[in-house]
Amino acid sequence: MLSQQAAHIVGDGLKANPELTLGLPTGSTPLGMYAELVRLRQAEGLDFSRARTFNLDEYIGLPADHPKSYHAYMRRHFFDHVNLAAENIDIPNGAPGIDVDAESERYERAIHAAGGIDLLIVGIGANGHIAFNEPGSSFASRTRVVNLAPDTIANARRLFESEAEAPRTAITVGIGTILDAHRILVLASGASKAGVVRRVLRGLVSESLPATALQLHADVTAILDQPAALDTPQSL
Repeated sequence: MLSQQAAHIVGDGLKANPELTLGLPTGSTPLGMYAELVRLRQAEGLDFSRARTFNLDEYIGLPADHPKSYHAYMRRHFFDHVNLAAENIDIPNGAPGIDVDAESERYERAIHAAGGIDLLIVGIGANGHIAFNEPGSSFASRTRVVNLAPDTIANARRLFESEAEAPRTAITVGIGTILDAHRILVLASGASKAGVVRRVLRGLVSESLPATALQLHADVTAILDQPAALDTPQSL
C-alpha cells in the first residue's frame, strides 16, 4: 500500500507537470515505489521523458559502475526501465579521485539552476538521519561531504563483501537543500522505524534528530506502513 500510494503521488505529479523535478532516495523502503512506477510506465505509459531527477546522496570512493553504488542501484531498479532522458538524471559523483568539494558545489548549483526540486522523496534512518544528514547536522546545511555515523556504516556493511569495503563518507544534499523542495514525501516502513517516526513527526525539533526539520516545511506528506505507524497517532 505504501509503495502504491507513493508511486501514484509521483505519477499524479508527472501528469500535472511533465517537467517535474524529483529528488530521489535509495535504500530498501523505496524499492516497492520504484517497482510500481516501472509498472505504471509499462502498463499505462506513464511518461518520464521530460522529468528531471536528482538523487539525494552517493558514497565516496565508489565509481558509478560499482554494483553497490547508488548510480548502479538507480539504474537497476528504476532508470533502466523508464523513459527518463539520460541528460536529465543527476547523482552526486563519489568516484575515487573526485574533488568532492567541487562536486558538492556543482550539485547544489545544478539543483538551483533546475528551479529547485518539485517533489522530494526521503526516508528516515533509524537514528533520525535524512539523506545522509547525520545527528548534529545543521538545518541550514547544503550539499557537502559527510562522515557517516557508526550505525549507518554498520547498516551498509551487510551490502559489502567486507567491513573494509563499507564506505565511511558520502556526498549528500543538505537539510537546507531538502527544505527548499516545494513538496516533500516521507516514506517509512517496518516496526524498527516506529519509535523514530513518532519522534520525528511529533517530537521536539532538534538538530540531534535531523528528520525533525521536516516539521518546519509547509508541505510534507508522510506515508507509513502499519508497523512503522504503531507508535504514531493517526492524526498527523
